[in-house]
Parts: sequence; structure tokens; C-alpha cells
Amino acid sequence: MARVVVAGGAGFLGSHLVERLLDRGDQVVVLDNLVTGDVANIEGCFGRDGFTFHRVDVSDFVHVAGDVDAIMHLASPASPADFASIPIQILKVGSLGTHRLLGLAKDKGARFFLASTSEVYGDPQVHPQPESYWGHVNPIGPRGCYDEAKRFAEAMTMAYHRTHDVDIRIVRIFNTYGPRMRPEDGRVVTNFVVQALRGEELTVYGDGSQTRSFCYVDDEVEGFLRLLDSDVSGPVNIGNPGEFTVLQLAELVAEMVPTAAGIRFEPLPTDDPAQRRPDISLATDLLGWAPTVDLRDGLGRTIDWFRARLSRSG
Repeated sequence: MARVVVAGGAGFLGSHLVERLLDRGDQVVVLDNLVTGDVANIEGCFGRDGFTFHRVDVSDFVHVAGDVDAIMHLASPASPADFASIPIQILKVGSLGTHRLLGLAKDKGARFFLASTSEVYGDPQVHPQPESYWGHVNPIGPRGCYDEAKRFAEAMTMAYHRTHDVDIRIVRIFNTYGPRMRPEDGRVVTNFVVQALRGEELTVYGDGSQTRSFCYVDDEVEGFLRLLDSDVSGPVNIGNPGEFTVLQLAELVAEMVPTAAGIRFEPLPTDDPAQRRPDISLATDLLGWAPTVDLRDGLGRTIDWFRARLSRSG
């Protein structure tokens, strides 16, 4: 049994991680300011042995009483809609929040796990993307708040490792989907599924030839735990190497949700990556990890969840 602090534990990915940690017998302390997280995501955890929740903004203040074995930093808005609406908060949680949580890890002698992102690769000029690739990022573009926040967080984490000998793990997360995503978060899977269920046209930006790799949330969290429990510092890519064009994804969603009203095309957003696929050689070789849920199966589970969510909300 370990005592694990999960910053951002009420969010999409964080809530799934919290459940897995509890299921394996760990104690979990969730810190979340609920800007993009939702208590409903973790409502099944209240009352479970070893679970506590604190509404707190880790950019402002971090305190956890008692022993802590690991700190998992997933706190950050991570959707395109957030980049436009709350860029300063994103930059603060990537810088100040990371600094405060690393200070807590140093004070407690705890392992520090940073949830970084494939966005550190920007619009990549190397394909697929290995961890050794330094990236191609526009620091002043509309996506720069998120990309640079995560790049800074990685640099800060490495500095604490080198200077203070903090035990670290860094994961680079590729496109992940599944239940508990926010309906209006602007991510491509969410957009298509919600539009289809509402009987609307699916909005494809550009000609739809840009590629993405989609990892189902259960596989993603399994990768997190294998990295956390390993002796690998990282960074390590955790994502599904299956590559699809955005148009292929739209066509698959339209096939699975017959209420979709077709596909319409809109101009491509600034700095939208042309291609994105992880090289997962390190994860496979060092962690014995590879995704197991294929896109059709994962989409089916996600569509079912959104159908129930939208029916409840009217």
C-alpha cells in the first residue's frame, strides 16, 4: 500500500487513475480546483477507504499532511477550448503548480510523476515521434500556452532530479479518449461523438488528412502505473501507435452513430499538427506495455457513455 497524491484527480484522466490506484489498495489524496475537473467523475470514490479530496489550486498553494509516497501531477486544462479561454491558468499550473508539487515531493521524499504530453513535439518534423526528438513548437502561437507549459514542466522536473535528487517519472501522453471527457472540450473525438449524437454534421478542419493516434483511457492509465512502479525516469511515450486521418475518424463515428448528418469542412486552425504518432519502443521494451483496445471498441464504449450523459442532461 502506498499513499499517492493525484493533482488533477477529478479530471478525465485523473479520475480513471484514482480509481485504479484505489482498486489496487493505495491511499489517494486528490487535489483539484475543479476548473475543468468535475466531482461527478470521482463520486464513486467518496466513502472508499483511503480516499480524500481537497479543492485547491496547486498554482497557489500545496500542503498535504502526513507521509506521501508518490505525487502524480496531472493538473492542467488540456483541451483546445481551454487554450483560447484560460491560457494564463494553463501556463501557471505548468510552471508554478509544477514547482510547488516538486517542492512537496522533495519535502516528503516522494516519487514525482509528471504527466507531460505529445504536444511538446509540436507540429513534428520527425515521424513517428521518439522521446529523443526535441520538437517543433511555436511558443507564441495559440497552442503555445499548453506546449510551452509542459516543456517548462519537464525542464523543472529534470532540474529537481539533478539538483535535489528527486525520484522522477515523466510520461508523454498522446491523444487519449474515453468516458468522462467533457462534451464541449473541443477535442476531435468529443466533437465528432457529440455532434453525431445530436444529429449534427461532423466538423472536419482542413481536408481531414492530418493524422492522430488515439489511445483508450484504460490502456493509457495502465501505462501510467507501469511507469510509476518501474525504475524508468523517462520521458516515455504512452500512446497508441495506430494512426488514422481525422477524416477516417469522422467516417467511423458517422458509421457507428447513424444520426450523424454528414461531414462538413472548415478552415484548419493555426499550428494544428499535420501528423502525430508515438514511437512506443521504450514503453514496450522497458515497461512491457502496449495498448490492447482497438479504436472501434474504444469508440463504442465512449459513444455509449456520451449517449447516457447527454440523455441525462436533456
